[in-house]
Amino acid sequence: MRARYPDAEGYVERDGVRVFYEVFGTGEQTILLLPAWSLFHSRMWKAQVPYLARYFRVVTFDGRGNGRSGRPPGEAMYADYEFAADALAVMDATNTSRAALVALSRGARWATLLAAEHPERVTAVAFIAPALPIGNVPMARETYPFTEQPPTDEGWAKFSAYYWRKDYPGFADFFLHQMFPEPHSTKQIEDGIAWALETTGETLIATQIAPDRTAPEALPELIGRIRCPVLVIHGDGDTIVPHARGATLAEMTRGTLATIVGGGHAPTLRDPVKVNVLLKDFIKPAPPRSLTWTRGRNRTKRALYISSPIGLGHAQRDVAIAQELRTLHPDLQIDWLAQHPVTRVLEAHGERIHPASALLASESSHIESESAEHDLHAFEALRRMDEILVANYMLFHDVISDEPYDLVIGDEAWEVDHFLHENPEEKRTAYVWLTDFVGYLPMRDGSERENLLTADYNAEMIGHIERFPRLRDRAIFVGNPDDIVPETFGQDLPEIRAWTQRHYDFSGYITGFDPQQFTDREALRAQLGYRPDEQVCIVTVGGSGVGQHLLRRVIAAFPEAKRRVPNLRMVVVTGPRIDPASLPTQDGLEIRAYVHELYRHLAASDLAVVQGGLTTCMELTANKRPFLYFPLRHHFEQNFHVRHRLERYRAGRCMNYDTATPEVIAAAIAEEFGRPVRYRDVEVDGAARAAARIAEIL
Repeated sequence: MRARYPDAEGYVERDGVRVFYEVFGTGEQTILLLPAWSLFHSRMWKAQVPYLARYFRVVTFDGRGNGRSGRPPGEAMYADYEFAADALAVMDATNTSRAALVALSRGARWATLLAAEHPERVTAVAFIAPALPIGNVPMARETYPFTEQPPTDEGWAKFSAYYWRKDYPGFADFFLHQMFPEPHSTKQIEDGIAWALETTGETLIATQIAPDRTAPEALPELIGRIRCPVLVIHGDGDTIVPHARGATLAEMTRGTLATIVGGGHAPTLRDPVKVNVLLKDFIKPAPPRSLTWTRGRNRTKRALYISSPIGLGHAQRDVAIAQELRTLHPDLQIDWLAQHPVTRVLEAHGERIHPASALLASESSHIESESAEHDLHAFEALRRMDEILVANYMLFHDVISDEPYDLVIGDEAWEVDHFLHENPEEKRTAYVWLTDFVGYLPMRDGSERENLLTADYNAEMIGHIERFPRLRDRAIFVGNPDDIVPETFGQDLPEIRAWTQRHYDFSGYITGFDPQQFTDREALRAQLGYRPDEQVCIVTVGGSGVGQHLLRRVIAAFPEAKRRVPNLRMVVVTGPRIDPASLPTQDGLEIRAYVHELYRHLAASDLAVVQGGLTTCMELTANKRPFLYFPLRHHFEQNFHVRHRLERYRAGRCMNYDTATPEVIAAAIAEEFGRPVRYRDVEVDGAARAAARIAEIL
């Protein structure tokens, strides 16, 4: 799922070649994000588009040879001036009279032509890792003549027409690893290879031997004609285009050079936060404005709270923590940067939702788009959510830059924690991190690749914490040390429990309620409309839309369960993201949408059937209610972290969705009614303990 979809799209045809373009946003200024080499298409700008489109009108197009644009035969069709002419045609088709150009790598050639030969159409140029033949530092890819058979197939010998015809996928793999020398770049490499495989070796050969108006002998004169403002962004670890070439271009254009120390050839993808900020500030400098400053002793203390939108469990505990914080700091104002379905809970509690929340890209929708029938590969879904996380971090960046906050609290706000550690200079105030699990774990049926990837992500996180141990002013684990799985982060990496104990405080679990208030279950049942002679079964799958298949399976089990338990009353709660009307009905079955404070109904029930999410299972555990739970296939958190915790509490009965036919579910429902429970007690002071640790830094 994309973080932002285009407001308009279309094709422009020039000399028989169709060029696909997209338009985002409606700002007064337009940015044209140029294609790079035909190795990639315009999705290479996925980390920039959502942010820039909030300030500018952004136009992208697929360069000929890749994406949805044409792939004309013949090297003449891939000359640098053809790409420049395509850019002008796209500008005309989108009614763009003038634009700021942003060019990555080989795109610097078309940007140079446009700025030199059509200055009336160009307001500014940002060159990123410009692949221009200037300066005296040779490029590694020039080691072997391109059109001759090299003496080896290793290293830069792969940069040859011979090798591209022999093993183009092998070249793509090699080249992408050169593009991203930075550690922990697996996702960027994976994306780049996938984009590269959308073209062919023959097409790429044509781009290399095409006529070239930006040849070394012509470039000084062309560059000398550039009169608009210029920004050059270049990593000094770039192994594709030496940093010295970018520095030379900045000098020749009297432009600004921004060096990313340790950066590779595509900082747009590997260092998107820094690139986005540089581009925005370069193209649209902040205008002069009047400022108001409130003296510290007169200012209300303010906290920005970010609660994970994947499910509703975080919202329930976060509201409880917020209420305890206000007890300790009555003057504290809390703003919530949150999205649906979390906002549903916050609104019911009268919390203040920051207006910028409306601009967040939907993480819940992405997770739902990644799911199949009771199957969600949670780790891969999080990896593929990368552009959404960048977009949402950039929104956080703007909020925290524009408004004074004394504290940021992130409950599994993955984007905030990751990009603050990647960009520690971005930290502007005290920061607290909360989570109820630590460590990505490969599934038992996973491949060796999954073992390597989860370990790599864990190693990156460990490196972040060890490199910047004070970036998190508090790190709070929502639970106890024994709730942590007895596993390692991966081969040659630490043991998860021991590492977490060194780096986290422990609040105990946070339910957001005291089970003692439900000791009079008969009174509670009467209040909620449940009769004493009914056997009440609540069926719920949490706040996401992933659980629809489980709901259908349990609904199909209802007639047989009713036969076995004649006084059964089954209530199916769909949650805020599943339409009750989309589910089948059965005589005597109740289907409800979102139910506020569902935990009260769970406390009143005789049995619950749930997914494997931690919150609902722990609410049932705290109230000592019997329940069946069905972990999603390939959901590492539900299958390992949650299940380990429930087994420690001796709570619930784990069911296998694959073997749980409606008849099996009906039998299990009948068996669990009235079964005595002997769960461990769940602490009731978790929210207060978490709030006390947070309050210490206010």
